Amino acid sequence: MTLIKEKTLGEKVRGDFPILHQEVNGHPLVYLDNAATSQKPQVVLDAIQNYYQTYNSNVHRGIHTLSAKATDEYEKARQKVVEFINADSYQEIIYTRNASEAVNLVAYSWGWENLRAGDEIILSVMEHHSNLVPWQMLAKKTGAVIKYVGLTANQEFDFEEFKTLISPQAKLVAVLQMSNVLGCINPVKEITEIAHQCGAKVLIDACQSLPHLPINVKEIDCDWLVGSGHKMCGPTGIGFLYGKREILESMSPFLGGGEMIGEVSLEGFTCGELPHKFEAGTPAIGEAIALGAALDYLMKIGLDKIHAYEQELTAYLFKKLSDVPEITIYGPPPTAEGKGRAALASFSAGEIHPNDLSMLLNDSGVAVRSGHHCTQPLHKYLKVNSTARASCYFYNTHEDIDAFVVALKEAIAFFKQMS
Repeated sequence: MTLIKEKTLGEKVRGDFPILHQEVNGHPLVYLDNAATSQKPQVVLDAIQNYYQTYNSNVHRGIHTLSAKATDEYEKARQKVVEFINADSYQEIIYTRNASEAVNLVAYSWGWENLRAGDEIILSVMEHHSNLVPWQMLAKKTGAVIKYVGLTANQEFDFEEFKTLISPQAKLVAVLQMSNVLGCINPVKEITEIAHQCGAKVLIDACQSLPHLPINVKEIDCDWLVGSGHKMCGPTGIGFLYGKREILESMSPFLGGGEMIGEVSLEGFTCGELPHKFEAGTPAIGEAIALGAALDYLMKIGLDKIHAYEQELTAYLFKKLSDVPEITIYGPPPTAEGKGRAALASFSAGEIHPNDLSMLLNDSGVAVRSGHHCTQPLHKYLKVNSTARASCYFYNTHEDIDAFVVALKEAIAFFKQMS
């Protein structure tokens, strides 16, 4: 009797992603650049096409059928974000172009009004530029002081150092939940608890974690959380800011114009109600609707199931990379079951430049990222100019990893012959 092996999650869902069924440079595409952006399932492609083909119209205030339909779908998508992160209300979800805009919204709206010279902002050395530069700009203008949490010997967030840095002078703690380079998963709930004890507000950059882990903002108790649609099977040009309602109510608008107003006269204006007071101008309607379709798709599969499968991929990825002695992998190692970090590996290979390595991998149809991954300070901290990065998502398979490692070994062997 022959036993039929059950398909993995990756094998089950690959048919949903048209882009994965093509060849690159004469080889089947092996897409391992998911930390940069994810691929889109057919349901998301259909959702955005359906909007433009059948009910394209501006949202809000329109009475005609198309506008009513567009408004309804646009706001339904917002409610799906509420459910996805377990927020309390649609009024706590602000659509933005991307997570960078969401961080800037908090920096300019809340930061300008609440930070003064000598106040402290606590960040970490592993932050993405999007969660570094806005605060550096704000500190330069206000005189606030930025302090940085370093890494442990295991290249994780140094929680003990954080506890020594936080003080009543700290007004804001802004940290990522999952590093796009190190793969470590930071204890954001515990970070938030300690920050609140000192009177500081907390912003969580969840761009890397939202596609892979169940997120509960009420359990974390953060004041703000930012997310990016294109990393979680949604389109580009759409992200969101979650904020506690009472805090958002206290914040001034970030941008002025249409949509964000209540009433306007030649003497002045009144703001619209949440969430619209932070959404000036015609929004990314089709993109928001398609983001809703992406969230439906992810929730139907289940974030718990996605996370469990990615742990399996992580264990397999690190097992296969252990056969490549020429590389150095950054970040904490996973457990034997793949727990404790994201399904990605940032690495260097001696004197071989990551860009050169990436180019040879591309010749074999393998797409990985190379460079500093928008974390230049982290790379300086690690004393490495750049890295290559292979990052998995739930539509990847063991065969993808096999093909990547074979191509990696061949690329390293080629450069050895050339040296």
